[in-house]
Amino acid sequence: MAEAKSYRRLNSTKELKRVMTRYYALANYFRYWGKPLGRKLAWVTSGAPVELLRAFNIYPVYPEQYGAMCGAEKVSGELCQVAEAHGFSQDLCSYARSHIGSILRPELAPMKGLPKPDLLVACTNICGTVLKWYEALARIFQVPLIIIDTPYQPGEVTEHAQRYVLRQLEAAVETLEKVTKATLNERKLDAIAEKSRQATTLWREIKDLCVAKPSPLNAPDLFIHMAPIVALRGTGAAVKYYTLLKKEVEQRVEQGIGALPEEKVRLVWDNIAIWPYIFRFFKMFSERGACFVADTYTGGWAMELTGGNTMETLAKVYTEVFLNRSAQFRARQIIDQVRRFEADGFVMHSNRSCKPYSLVQEVIRRQVMQETGVPGLMVEADMADPRAFAEEAARTRVQAFLETLGA
Repeated sequence: MAEAKSYRRLNSTKELKRVMTRYYALANYFRYWGKPLGRKLAWVTSGAPVELLRAFNIYPVYPEQYGAMCGAEKVSGELCQVAEAHGFSQDLCSYARSHIGSILRPELAPMKGLPKPDLLVACTNICGTVLKWYEALARIFQVPLIIIDTPYQPGEVTEHAQRYVLRQLEAAVETLEKVTKATLNERKLDAIAEKSRQATTLWREIKDLCVAKPSPLNAPDLFIHMAPIVALRGTGAAVKYYTLLKKEVEQRVEQGIGALPEEKVRLVWDNIAIWPYIFRFFKMFSERGACFVADTYTGGWAMELTGGNTMETLAKVYTEVFLNRSAQFRARQIIDQVRRFEADGFVMHSNRSCKPYSLVQEVIRRQVMQETGVPGLMVEADMADPRAFAEEAARTRVQAFLETLGA
């Protein structure tokens, strides 16, 4: 492929494909054979406390991740149009429209859609759209819906907010016990949370290795290899995979091998990937030696699961997800990344679909530029709907931006 010439692919990608293929194969297995085995399947939002579900032996599947897959496989545009033809606005999240389109026309979708759920779990720490999205899914499938509301945190997570979320997790346990006819095994929950802690620590350490010059990873690596930390959080498979990936990335650092053949410029990325154009878009940068050494998105699942009581820890870490925080917090996050990774600039994806992520970006951009002295580029697109991206206009802006950086 032409795009492979401007950066080096990781050998671990083969194992990633095997791990994720097995994950989706098991999802279908439990859908069609789950009742005899006594295992249920849930559709969950990416920021939901999946450790609780795994403690009840419930298999989690992520419609948001599936929406990204639809974008990467270039079928999201057609699926979005299917949803729009049934009354869903084009202004809605493209993950939601892609997913709903896959329900309405499964023959157009990867794997002919996701296996049907026995349960739905939505957590508001990523956005408010998930509430209506999952309410629509509950009506379609007539299954129970658990909603966990995480109050917006302008500063540090307050004790009151943590108690509020903890009470909801306790209520969720009661619902899960009714659905599964089983009692929560706290020792099992502790063990699952420990696997989450190990996997997220490994993922954080892998991302931190990009402080090296040249950086061993670029944005496409980060976006593609984040899949297990979302879908397999709390499992030994995730720990095993990130142990393998970390070893390969460490070898690159030791040998001075960069993600790009020649790294000239170091950048920070803000927002979700433009999945339908992920390689073509990032090639605009990599072919000129510009490497994305850090980002704000893939670290969203590198939470620190530390502390004593597991339920209290879950309440805290899932409340402090970065999209549930202030613009000031998010600006400081980019400023810290620019300084720590010695970036020459940053690029913000003004994502039509993700309003919580995108609406305050201009405020953040100005603050980051003022405090760091590096330039910031805004690119308008959408994470899954290809109709919102004007490739040539973006290319012109990218080239002008890189020229100011000497790339």
